[in-house]
Amino acid sequence: MEPHNGSAAGRPDTCFGAFNASDGRNSTQSSITSRWFSTTFGLIGLCSNLFALCVLLRSSRQLSSRTRSSFLVFLCGLVVTDFMGLLVTASVVIPYHFVKFAWAEVDPNCHLCNFLGFSMVFFGQCPLLLGATMAGERFFGISRPFSRSTSVSKRRAWSIVGLVWGFSCLLGLLPVLGMGRYTLQYPGSWCFLTLLPDAGNAVFCLLFALLGIFSVLLSFVFNTVSVVTLCRVYHDRESVQRRRDSEVEMMVQLVGIMVIATICWMPLLIFIVQTVLQQLPAAGRLRVLPGETQRLLLLYVRLVTWNQILDPWVYILCRRAVLQRGQRGPRPPARGPALRPKRASPGLQ
Repeated sequence: MEPHNGSAAGRPDTCFGAFNASDGRNSTQSSITSRWFSTTFGLIGLCSNLFALCVLLRSSRQLSSRTRSSFLVFLCGLVVTDFMGLLVTASVVIPYHFVKFAWAEVDPNCHLCNFLGFSMVFFGQCPLLLGATMAGERFFGISRPFSRSTSVSKRRAWSIVGLVWGFSCLLGLLPVLGMGRYTLQYPGSWCFLTLLPDAGNAVFCLLFALLGIFSVLLSFVFNTVSVVTLCRVYHDRESVQRRRDSEVEMMVQLVGIMVIATICWMPLLIFIVQTVLQQLPAAGRLRVLPGETQRLLLLYVRLVTWNQILDPWVYILCRRAVLQRGQRGPRPPARGPALRPKRASPGLQ
C-alpha cells in the first residue's frame, strides 16, 4: 500500500504540502528507508538507555559527593530524554513501516504530524542544551571553585533540567503558535520542520539549527577550558587526588558526549542552514522540496539517531571503575609457593 496524500497534497497550508508521495514509491529499494533499519536501531537505543538508567540509579544511591550526585542528575535527565525521544518517535515510525497507513486519511487535521514534529524538535534540542548545561556546570566547578559557596544540589540540578525541558518545549510549540509548520517528510513515515523558503519556516529552521550549533560550540569551549585546567593541576594530597579522579571521570564523560553530539548533529544542523539560505531566492515559488533534499534530510536524521543510541554507552563505558579496570589490564595468575624437590630419606636410598 503506497502512502498517498489525497487532495491535501497540493495545499501548502497543510502538513502534506512539502512531501511528494511519488518520491516514496521506490523507498523500499533503499536500505536507509527499510523497516528493519528503524526497528533494529530503535530497539537497540531503547535497551541501551534503559540499561544506562539502571546503572545511573544504582550509582546515585552509593554516592556521598554532592558534586558527583548533581552531575548524575544531569546525566539522568539526558538518558531519560533520549529514551523518551526514541520511544515516542518509534511508536509512530515503526508501525507506519509495517502498516503503510495513509496519513491524509488517518490524520486529516495534522494533529499526529504536529505531535511527531514537536517530538522531533523537543527531543532533538534537549540533549544539545543539556550537554551545554553540563559543560557549563563543570566549567564553573573546575575553573571557578570559589565563585560559589556550595555545589549544585540535587533539587537545583533537577530544576535546571526542568528549565531545559521547558525551553525546548516552547521551541517545539512555535509552529503550533504560527511560526513555521511541521510537514510530512520522505518516505512518508515522519514529520519535521519545513525547509521550504517562506518567512515563517525559514525563521524557525534557522532558529532551531543555529541554537543547536551554538550549544555544541558552547560545550566545546567549556569542555576545552575545563580539560586544560585539569591538566595544569599537579599531584597533591591523597584526598585531593581522589577528588581530582572524580573530576577527570566526569570530564571524560562530558567530552565523549560532546564528540558524539558534534559528529551526529552538526551535519544536519549545517544542512538545514545551507538549504534554507540557498532556497531563499525561490521564496513563494518552491512548493515541494526537491527529491535529493528530502533524501539528504532523511540521511542526516538517521545519523542523529546514533546520538541517542551512543549517549548512554558513554556513561556505561567511561565510569571510573571501568577505566581503572582497563588501565590495570588482566590480573597475572596467582603464583603459588615454589615447589622444591624433596630430599630422599636416607633410609630409602
